[in-house]
Amino acid sequence: MSIQFHLRLPRMLPITVVVTAAIILAGCFGDDKSWRGKDISGLMPELAFELTDTSGDTVTAKKTDGEIRMLFFGFTSCPDVCPATLQKLSRAVKDMPDQWQDDTRIIFVSVDPQRDTPERLKSYVAFFSERAIGLTGEEKALRELSKRYRTTFGYDDPDAEGNYNVSHSGAVYVFDRNGNARLLFKPDLSVEDIRTDLVALAKETRT
Repeated sequence: MSIQFHLRLPRMLPITVVVTAAIILAGCFGDDKSWRGKDISGLMPELAFELTDTSGDTVTAKKTDGEIRMLFFGFTSCPDVCPATLQKLSRAVKDMPDQWQDDTRIIFVSVDPQRDTPERLKSYVAFFSERAIGLTGEEKALRELSKRYRTTFGYDDPDAEGNYNVSHSGAVYVFDRNGNARLLFKPDLSVEDIRTDLVALAKETRT
């Protein structure tokens, strides 16, 4: 799969600003020493969405009920944050004990519906993990979903070839089996820290 992108240093500022804002926001949630990520229990709404999956079908959060879910906003043409984050999440899931891996789901929501078709999303998420699914939707629905979790995204002006960058947060929102928001993974969290939290969460909410 060939993915083109065009980077201009001044245009990278919005990504930095958004990610920094997410980290600052996370810091306001306090620091529960029993978790490696930030504890956001009771501070974010439950998992809810109505988007389009890689088959072109409309799906809701109920399709993943009973699983530990990691929600991440990005786009397939992302040159750094998205592939690095998805690789880290997939490694953390793969390092979990076998009995917990099938209980864990990576939800990659593309905020670039103009370029990220269902076919492109399917190929992209499959490259990282069989436990990852790709979703997208109309911009209005994506705006509403990102606002629900106190984040945002934006588009750069396209260059002469039509390529453009998308600013977005690097935060990962983690929900338990019941859909409750529980943790926020910041970009600097290690694979081992993520794995440790996922295992603890899977054991805690096992039904």
